Amino acid sequence: MNHDLSLHLRKVLPDARLAAVTLALPPPIRLMLLDGRNMNRAYSWEEIERIMAHPPHWAFCWAGGRALAARLLEAPYLVRGKTVLDFGCGSGVVGIAAALSGAGQVIACDRDPVALKAVLYNAGLNGVTLLTRGDLDEIHGAVDLVLAADILYDRDNLPLLDRFLKLAPEVLVADSRVKDLCWPRYALEAEVVLRTLPDLGEPEEHRRVMIYRGRKNHTGRNGT
Repeated sequence: MNHDLSLHLRKVLPDARLAAVTLALPPPIRLMLLDGRNMNRAYSWEEIERIMAHPPHWAFCWAGGRALAARLLEAPYLVRGKTVLDFGCGSGVVGIAAALSGAGQVIACDRDPVALKAVLYNAGLNGVTLLTRGDLDEIHGAVDLVLAADILYDRDNLPLLDRFLKLAPEVLVADSRVKDLCWPRYALEAEVVLRTLPDLGEPEEHRRVMIYRGRKNHTGRNGT
């Protein structure tokens, strides 16, 4: 599986490599991520076009994902015994943290089939089992909690916040791009500062992560 992931990555960046990274969390989480050495460089137009066409989001542990994973490990009661959906799962760090925190079932959802391969590989590194789905339409049955990190970089994704609350009574969203989310039934819960791994010179402003909680039984703006 690691060989398959490496092949997918090299189709985008021929000189890119994967490396095992251990996140300093209690318990630690191991992920196969882009090896940042020699990647913080100028890219050709051809490389940029390939990255834009096939962004390897799964090869990074984004700041929002790190923040949400840490939150679950610090407060396992949030997921213990629950059916949890990790939407836009990328590397799978959030879903893995949910499983390690005692979630009854974790479903990792991502439209990128390579990301789903990465999730299964990373789950194996951490000794947990995750189900995978390619789209929200494939989610059937009751979901207790939706988790989503780093998906609001595209403002077209904002309506997903309402859809999440149709799937589950509660949602946790972590994002470093939207600092002042003003959306019905969502409220700011926490703010943390973390870096994306590997760190390829990400702007300081994108290291400030906001965690928002959405609740179905709150009907006002900002969760009131």
